[in-house]
Amino acid sequence: MYDYVIVGGGPAGCALAARLSEDASNRVLLLEAGPADTNPYIHMPVGFFKMTGGPLTWGYRTAAAAETQRRQIPFAQGRVLGGGSSINAMVYTRGQPSDYDAWERDGCTGWGFRDGVLPYLRRMEDNERLCNEYHGVGGPLGVSDLITVNELTKAFVRAGQEAGLPYNSDFNGAQQEGVGVYQVTQRNGRRCSAAVGYLRDARARSNLTVKTNCLVSRIVIEKGRAVGVEFADQHSRTNVVVARAEREVIVTAGAIGSPKLLMLSGIGRPAALERAGVKPLHSLNGVGENLQDHFDIDIVYELNGHYSLDKYAKKHMMLLAGLEYKIFNKGPVTSNIAEGGAFWYSDSSVPTPDLQFHFLPGAGVEAGVPPVPSGSGCTLNSYFLRPRSRGSVMLHSADPADAPVIDPAYIRDPYDLKVAVEGIRQSREIMTQNALRKFIKSEHFPGGTVRTQTQYEEYAQQYGRTGYHPVGTCKMGVDDMSVVDPQLRVHGIEGLRVADSSVMPRIVSSNTNAPTLMIAEKASDLIRGRVVAQAPAAGQLASYSGRAVPVAAATLA
Repeated sequence: MYDYVIVGGGPAGCALAARLSEDASNRVLLLEAGPADTNPYIHMPVGFFKMTGGPLTWGYRTAAAAETQRRQIPFAQGRVLGGGSSINAMVYTRGQPSDYDAWERDGCTGWGFRDGVLPYLRRMEDNERLCNEYHGVGGPLGVSDLITVNELTKAFVRAGQEAGLPYNSDFNGAQQEGVGVYQVTQRNGRRCSAAVGYLRDARARSNLTVKTNCLVSRIVIEKGRAVGVEFADQHSRTNVVVARAEREVIVTAGAIGSPKLLMLSGIGRPAALERAGVKPLHSLNGVGENLQDHFDIDIVYELNGHYSLDKYAKKHMMLLAGLEYKIFNKGPVTSNIAEGGAFWYSDSSVPTPDLQFHFLPGAGVEAGVPPVPSGSGCTLNSYFLRPRSRGSVMLHSADPADAPVIDPAYIRDPYDLKVAVEGIRQSREIMTQNALRKFIKSEHFPGGTVRTQTQYEEYAQQYGRTGYHPVGTCKMGVDDMSVVDPQLRVHGIEGLRVADSSVMPRIVSSNTNAPTLMIAEKASDLIRGRVVAQAPAAGQLASYSGRAVPVAAATLA
């Protein structure tokens, strides 16, 4: 018997378990389907390249869709304590204030940026460089500058400026637009996942129980109230255990796992549940709908020398890098690989940046991209930040171990494809600037054959992939398709909340790890009945107003 049972040990679950167990009178259970975060590659930042296709994921693939040439695209979701925060690229971005203000306008009262979101972003943060109205120190999440920045990344930042983008040292400050080096969720040269930042110390508390390798099969609902969960423990998949919750069950299994668990429990669209062999218990048509993700498209260049991280694939170089990291805590092992980035506009009519770029001083990091002949390359990827397409997550069967049917609906809306193509064009323009030209031998991928609008579109359809940012499948709101209310309580079921990326009504204009942790931080206060933390006083907070900065002729055309 516990007060709170939390299902899913990803970013949100780790944060909630730590916050709720701060009160010694709360008995808290955290259940995670994957193992503990003991794999050493998790904690070495450069180990990211081994994470997204490895054994610490669920191994999902998307449903085949005409818009992406019937491909079943790998769809990495963390299956390890820390979830996505243990396998992602550690990029620390938070979105635009207008993202959250739009949530509030759509009925998510209390989720506006200045008063409802920013206090929690500041509370969770321990920033080594920044402390102002946008940033906090002393929180559980380590945020830092990269210890060692590759020379190609520095050249990319200069190239972006040559192309007309302003330099930006803080993508989470007063302005998001521009080009720069990302801050990362690291502390002292090691990954600061939610499992490290929130749980490492909290696990010593006698009132917090963390169980890994536990697959939850359903939420136990009695007389309209969630009273616990049923799961198979790590010793035997046939040994079913019920953990009871006196106060609440909180689902934090992510944008795929959370709707899946609700549907396995009989909560969702009745006809869809029946087709999967699940008896409907509570009709809630929005469960599994509204799936959004960023559609990421890579371009790859071959280099004329060994400048990139690729050179460390050789065993003797790998050994040298490991020694440098162990002795001096610097060098390529401290790299998150996606070192540099930019936010910019697809055209002058959009009010805030709607394109994001990641620069990687290496090639072949993502599956499906042909390796460069010389073994030395670099990558720039881009995606449309606010896709209009909406997909879904549906049960394939009533078996909890069976993968769900994931349809992200990538570029199903023609506007999404239009902006995606503009991202490729702008990527190419940046990569042809003088600062990078001296390093580059040739454009390896897609190569010179892609020039027309039709060719650009075909390239996007053939090679676009997940941005690892699925959200929205247990949408927060007050309309007929919402799953949770602004307090994150599941409509129509007492004692049940969802508190992770799945509750986002719209995807944020950035990476999603930090916003997901913010949701968990706010949820912990909602659950405990606390008043929101004090926001900076009026006048202290600089206004954010994205603007389309004129670009020099012949740049980003």
